Amino acid sequence: MPELPEVETIAAGLEPLIKGRCICDIYLMHPPVVRGNDLEFQRRLLGCAVHRVRRRAKLLFIDLDGPLHLVFHLKMTGKVWVPESGVQPGRHTHLILDLGREVYVFFDDQRKFGYVSALTAQELESWEFYTGLGPEPMLISAQEFADIFQVRKARIKSLLLDQKVIAGIGNIYADEALYMSGIHPCSRASDLPRDQLLHLHSSLQKVLQEAIGAGGSSFRDYRNALGVTGLFQEYFKVYGKKGSPCPGCATSLQATKVAGRSSCFCPRCQPDG
Repeated sequence: MPELPEVETIAAGLEPLIKGRCICDIYLMHPPVVRGNDLEFQRRLLGCAVHRVRRRAKLLFIDLDGPLHLVFHLKMTGKVWVPESGVQPGRHTHLILDLGREVYVFFDDQRKFGYVSALTAQELESWEFYTGLGPEPMLISAQEFADIFQVRKARIKSLLLDQKVIAGIGNIYADEALYMSGIHPCSRASDLPRDQLLHLHSSLQKVLQEAIGAGGSSFRDYRNALGVTGLFQEYFKVYGKKGSPCPGCATSLQATKVAGRSSCFCPRCQPDG
């Protein structure tokens, strides 16, 4: 699933390609991809100009005049990109926005879990999922971060994955940040010393910044706004590396389940309790 660095990379790459352009036509090949009435969706978008492209949590926003917000949730395999001239839609292309002069935005999704909505400002503020999102990890201060986690008894990994606690973090960057800060994924947040929570905050920001700089992490599906893969998977220290030697101490990496997700860690560098 695209996480914060991947969606941030898409937004940053998409904006210079489409900002200021108007939506002059819409091709909807798979109507269920639209949340709400698909005819109303198309009526709202036609003729609107793109003002800004941005990210909130794992959501991709294309802000239009009106004001209107085109919101994509990429889920597991969603991809929003601008193909080169002449590239034809594939079997997993569900939506195309025609921005004129042979500039198109494709929304592809192999698994069909992703969706898109066209929301007014009032509708956005009444969307429970959006209003319930936690703070952005790149914006929250270290002290505020520690305050949030210090009073919670749940396991630290499950809290990092909870979008209502902290927004935009998924399995990859939770594992990498916990390793960098020496915290076992099953540790109770309230049992962690405050200085360790402050270290986790800096580790999380560091790994997110490095991932954004590398264009995100690609496995099978993630691509940036130009359809190019990310490179951060080449720098993983623990994620998905069960059985490999720890890069710090050479101990064999282990894995456990936290919040239904596999969590890789070093039993020596990240002791439990």
